[in-house]
This record gives sequence, structure tokens and C-alpha cells, in this order.
Amino acid sequence: MSNPTEMTTPPLVVKVGERLGLSWRPPIYSQVHSVWTRLRQGRRNRPRWVINLAVAVSLKEGNTALRKLTCLLCVAVIATAMQVWTHDLPAADTTTTKPNVLLILADDLGFSDLGCYGSEIATPNLDALAQSGIRFTQFYNCSRCCPSRASLLTGLYPHQAGVGSMSSDEGRPGYRGSLQPRCVTIAQVLKSAGYQTAMAGKWHVGDRQPPTDRGFDDFYGFVRGYAVDSWEPRMMVRLPENRPRRSYKSGQFFATDAITDHAMDFLANARNTKAPWFLYVAYQAPHFPLQSKAEDMQGYPAVYARGWDAIRQQRLARQKKLGLTAADTTLTPRGRIPNLDVSQRLGSRTADGGNPPWNSLPADRRADLAQRMAVYAGEVTGMDRNIGRLIAELRSHGEMQNTLIVFLSDNGACAEWEPFGFDLQPVAHPTPGTGINGGTPGAPNILHRGDALAGMGGPGSLMSYGSGWANACNTPWRLYKHYVHEGGISTPLIVHWPSGTARKGEFDRRAGHVIDLMATFVEAANATYPQTAGGNAILPMEGRSLLPALRGELAPPRTMFWEHEGNRAVRAGNWKLVALHGGPWELYDIETDRTELKNLARQHEDVVARLSDQWNAWAERCWVDRRP
Repeated sequence: MSNPTEMTTPPLVVKVGERLGLSWRPPIYSQVHSVWTRLRQGRRNRPRWVINLAVAVSLKEGNTALRKLTCLLCVAVIATAMQVWTHDLPAADTTTTKPNVLLILADDLGFSDLGCYGSEIATPNLDALAQSGIRFTQFYNCSRCCPSRASLLTGLYPHQAGVGSMSSDEGRPGYRGSLQPRCVTIAQVLKSAGYQTAMAGKWHVGDRQPPTDRGFDDFYGFVRGYAVDSWEPRMMVRLPENRPRRSYKSGQFFATDAITDHAMDFLANARNTKAPWFLYVAYQAPHFPLQSKAEDMQGYPAVYARGWDAIRQQRLARQKKLGLTAADTTLTPRGRIPNLDVSQRLGSRTADGGNPPWNSLPADRRADLAQRMAVYAGEVTGMDRNIGRLIAELRSHGEMQNTLIVFLSDNGACAEWEPFGFDLQPVAHPTPGTGINGGTPGAPNILHRGDALAGMGGPGSLMSYGSGWANACNTPWRLYKHYVHEGGISTPLIVHWPSGTARKGEFDRRAGHVIDLMATFVEAANATYPQTAGGNAILPMEGRSLLPALRGELAPPRTMFWEHEGNRAVRAGNWKLVALHGGPWELYDIETDRTELKNLARQHEDVVARLSDQWNAWAERCWVDRRP
């Protein structure tokens, strides 16, 4: 055997052996080199199994000096793995073994809206995170703003947390409109583990219960409402109220930038404490009203003049090339119009009730719709630009290596309510902390022509993009936000943690759910999830940690459930049982038909009965009242 010290063993280990005057023996070297290799691959629970190895080898070897050497070698490897000695490993960039946690939530972002998920939209910073992290292909949210945020923050199904619908209190346990005393947030749990906690952006899980009442040390954003006018600074609030906040000169404020500004300020505050931190950045983008800085949307109008039919085809082709979707994935038919009454009023209703072919529209309508989508794309690019600012901030302080970054969306793309989209009026007298919260089905549609096209997305322009573009943003899945078919609940999920995984640029195809984030952060932070809090019994977590995925471990089978506005679903393994409000159960084999085009309910009535029973049992347990 050649001299093993010529290979990848750290020089420190070699020096220990030389100092003791002991020669390398193949059995000992092979054990130590195996340990070193596994450490470099990012395996967790390192100290435990390395110590066990040391004990086992020591007992096996009869020579006392050799036993000492083995133990010393293993101790050296442990110390190196913990970055006490830094040769041949990335330099330690944190004073604690607990990771920092950065949770980034987009608002109404479709499954295919990032470059790394098949989009033509420029998202270089998120694409880079994906390339050096993991992309999940089957991760789910709860189909709407409030329910998804409640589940994400608490690790419970939304009804258990009290937010089965939106923010109105309906007087029933699952539909109180705010987080209930029977749950705790990630911030509350990590705060008890020594973390500094902060949030910037959209709250939307309790109008009278701000983030600072739920474990966050600092907050900047809006507590009430589903959206803001991104050009209007008066909708934002800083909590606690006596804390410093940034001011902006006239014309300089834009909500995505301001949310990031304050998030970076919160990081600076946390660093002064020398404690690990948890930062939750919940962008308002790209939720309507669609608004964008001119530089972020540059070039997009020409892109979207191709129309939604071409964009859908191009996105699916990219997804197949990336390996995100199977090569035999079929593009779903154009999506249905969600509200036929609104489409009738606005003149967009079609004979078959579906989104119209792009080329069937008149030229002035196509120009208006292309500009609406261009503004949406600019808002996504602007969000990515700001995420790049956060990443640069982490790099400049040596924090990227041990920061667990998670990015996802709260629901599928928003089709409210028909193909042409609507236009809102600016809020005349904004209240700090309160965003836009009015109904939109009665809103008008403005057909912008000529010079008016250039003003779309700027100050005073508050609009949506309609169901045709939402269909494209959810490529290749069916339906949209509100629904629990794949287009309503499928989200891109990017996880990046160099210190926690050796997987880079890979897809992970296990099914996951936003309820999993609490369990993930609890495990990563070595925190304790409580049984009681404030004198109240706390419901146990429903989710599973994602850290086994980061370790490359196989996922055991699981069952997950959904209900929103009477739309309902259960997924068990590859089977998915799903129904529209008031409609019959549909059954799909997600392994072969994730586009939900081949309803197998009649062929597998036994599966329908079994999964329906499971859904009913879950609904009973979790205070779900809206049933067929």
C-alpha cells in the first residue's frame, strides 16, 4: 500500500502520529480516512459516531500506544470537523454551532416563475442559490396567503392554528382569522433557544396580534391587509414603535427595497448581540397590485408580446431540459376562468369558460395584457435583486456558510378573477401597518392604450394580470391560488445551507409541505418545541424535518391534507384525491400524472373510499368545517 499520508488526510493528524513515533498501519488508516471522507461529505451527528469509532478501534487493538493514537486521531478529526482547526475545510464564519436562519417568502409567485424552475424571468440570485443548494420539486403550500403563513409559522395545519380561511373571525375554532393560543411560532421557539428574531414584510395572520406579540423582537411591514401600494410608504409600520426606522425622500420609496433595507438593519442589530438569528422576510411581491421599478421590467414587454400560449410551451420545454419535470409531461389545457360573472361583466367570457387563445384577442388588448405581465415579471426580478442584496450582506460578514436559507411561495399564481385583470384606485389616507384589504370582484378593468401603457406599474397604477397569465405562471399544472389542485398548492422551494448539506444543484423529489418548516428549524437549531406556552397546551407539530433530505436520506411514505373554501385534497404516497368545492372526488396518480388529466376515481373506487375516510378523519381532528 502506498503511503496513506500522501492522500487527503489532514496534516495535523499526520503530525500527531509522527510526534508519537508510530507508523501508519493500513487498518487504522482506512478507518480514519473513512471518517475524514464522511466528514468532508457533510454528514451530521459527527462527534457521536466518530467517538464510537474511536472506542471500538481502541478496544480491538491490543497495543496501548496504538489505542492512544487512534483516540487522538479521532479527536483531531472531530476538532477539525467542528472547525477548531481549519485546514482543508471552509473557514468557520460563526461563533456558534447553531445556524442562522433566513426564511424568505414570496407572495403569489407561480411554480414556474423562477429561472431555475423554467421561467424566462431574470432571477440570477435565486438561480445561484439553487445551483449551490437543493430544489424541491413536490413541495406544497396551503393555496392562499393566510392559511399558508399560519402553517409555515406554526408547523400545524392552518385550521389547527385558527386560520383555515382568511383574517375574518368566523367564530369557529378552525376559522378565527388569527393565530390561536394553542400554537406557537417559529420565532417563539427559536427565541427560547437563544436566537434573535426579526421580521420584515407581510404578516396577515392576525389583524390585532402583531408579530412582536408572537416572538419577533423587531418588525417592519404591514400587519393588516393582503397587499400594499408599493410606492406608498405610509402603509408600513415599525414595531416596537420606539425603535429606529428608515426614512425615504419623495419618490425614493419602493416596498420591496424598503423591506430589504429594514431586514439588513435587523441583521446588523442581531450581530451586535453575538447570538444566532432568525430573520423572516415576507415580501409583498409579486402580489397585486402589480408594480415595478422601470429598470426591473426593462425588456419584458417585448417578451410577453408573444402571449401566454407561447410562454407556457416555452416554460415546459425548459422544465424538461432542466430535469424538473418528466420528459413525457403534457401541457394542461388552458385554465378555466375562475369567476364567470366577473368575466361576463368585463367582456372576457368565452364559450367554453376557459382562458381565450392569445391570438384570438385584438391587438390593443394583447398590448395591455403584455404590459401587465411585464410589470409582474419586473416585480419578480426586483424581489430577486433584493434577495441578492441580502446574500451579499451575509457574504460580507462571513455568514453564508452557516446560514440556513429557505425560499418559497405562499400559494400558486393568482387568477383573480378572469383573463383581463382589474385596476384599483390608490388608498387616499393610508394607516400605518394597514395595507389594502378590500374585495376585488367588482373592480373595473382599464384597457390601456398608447402612451398609457408606459405608466402601468408606476406610481398611481394598481392592477392585476388576470387568469391567462396566472395559468402560464403555474406551468404545467392545473388551476391557481384558492384551489388545491397542483397549480394552487405547488411552490418552488430552494434550500441552501453549505454547513448542513453536501448536496449542490440537485433536485429533491420527495413530497413536502409548509408544515415541515417548523420541524426543520427546530432540529437545525437544536431547539425544544414546547408542550405548553403561556399556560396553554400547545398542539404537537404536524410536519417532518427536511434535514434528512439535506443528508440525502430516503423519505418514508406520508399523507398530507388540504381544505380551503371547500376545495379539498389528500395525498397519500403517489395517490392524490382532490375535489373542487361542491364537486365529486377526483383521483390521480401523481407519479405518472401530476398534471391531473387522467381521473382514475371510477377505476379505483376502493382507493377513493379509503382516502376519503382519511380526509374526513383529518377534518374532524383539525376543526375543518367546510365539507361537501
